[in-house]
Amino acid sequence: MNNHIRTLINDSPMSRFQVLAIVICFLINMLDGFDVLVMAFTASSISDEWALSGKSLGVLFGSGLAGMAIGAVFLGSLADRFGRRALIITCLTIITTGMLLSSFTDSLYELIAMRVFTGTGIGGALASVNIITAEYSSSKRRGLAIALVQIGYPLGGILGGAVAGLLIDESGWRAVFVFGAALSAIMIPVVMWRLPESIDYLLVRRRSNAMQGINLLLRRMGHREITALPEPEAQASAHEAGLRGLWSPEYRAATMLMWLTFFMVMASLYFVLSWTPRLLVHAGLSAQQGISGGMILHLGGISGQLVLGFISARFHLHKLIGSYMLLAAVFVSVFAVYSDDLMPAMYAAAFVGFFLMGSITGLYALSPRLYPPSIRTTGMGWAIGIGRTGAIISPFITGVLLDLGWTTSSLFFVFSVPMIIAMLAIVLIRTD
Repeated sequence: MNNHIRTLINDSPMSRFQVLAIVICFLINMLDGFDVLVMAFTASSISDEWALSGKSLGVLFGSGLAGMAIGAVFLGSLADRFGRRALIITCLTIITTGMLLSSFTDSLYELIAMRVFTGTGIGGALASVNIITAEYSSSKRRGLAIALVQIGYPLGGILGGAVAGLLIDESGWRAVFVFGAALSAIMIPVVMWRLPESIDYLLVRRRSNAMQGINLLLRRMGHREITALPEPEAQASAHEAGLRGLWSPEYRAATMLMWLTFFMVMASLYFVLSWTPRLLVHAGLSAQQGISGGMILHLGGISGQLVLGFISARFHLHKLIGSYMLLAAVFVSVFAVYSDDLMPAMYAAAFVGFFLMGSITGLYALSPRLYPPSIRTTGMGWAIGIGRTGAIISPFITGVLLDLGWTTSSLFFVFSVPMIIAMLAIVLIRTD
């Protein structure tokens, strides 16, 4: 991307237009949080109705995440060719359709298919949302903007848990999916109305109307228009090959380490998000206490993401993320010890959420720095997709181990280990 335009965005105060773009990305991520975690809230009702085993529930949890991996890798890569905004609109349409059809399913396999389909839309949107957030934020506010957008995810889970409980009591679990479809449908015109296309994308792809689109965006941000498209940077044109660009000598090491980090962190995160309410019940707490534990986990996550966003500009990001990961492993282990004791378990859950979800926010802030604009969404999409592979595996393994008689404590101890591996990988990544 032209250095002058990027410097202008980096160094200037953020306009209301840019803030609104960040708010829309926040709402999309909040919607994704609800859509992903809808299974955690409806699992008990679906399991009771269809008499599902722990293994079957693990497959059901993993199916949506499998769709997210597919969407992040294949749909996310299309954003570098057809635009971030267009892809987000397409993905919201997929999510709306998948959530609505989920409400009409009558068997485990039908619901698995719909969760995979819905997940492709969620995964495809995630990469583009984070790239737009990073590109429309100033250097001073970028970490905070990414953190605020990421807060949408657990906030969607918190509000989703409250709404899901009411809907299930009144109308059954299918109403929760209908509600999610309605929210997704509402977001489509909102995105069409006000979410901007990436300036980086417009400059790199250089379509016939690129300069008009760039000048419109510059005016809305309060900057002067350009009179001609800048010459394309050699770095951008050299890496048009998408996935091959990620494995070029310049980016190969960073790609491998980032994939490993995302895989390990997502394995721990989705074990915690998917199974905490049910495992607390399995350890002897009531169903309501299990739900409360899940919601406290998300509240802690919001705090951790906010704190990281505020302090990310003042500390070395790699070391900050690594510290979060190490402390996440510590508190997952503490949670394992006190999982059958209400108050210590709730305190531990808050700290698990704080450091674990804060780690994810740090990764989303770091990832866009690794690649040039021509492969930026491809890089983010593949990292998210590889991460979702870990997210798919961990809930399934948990279900199998639970059926084999593993205790809640032993399961939490096991899933503290990936955070240690992630911490070791992240400190080796370099962005300069």
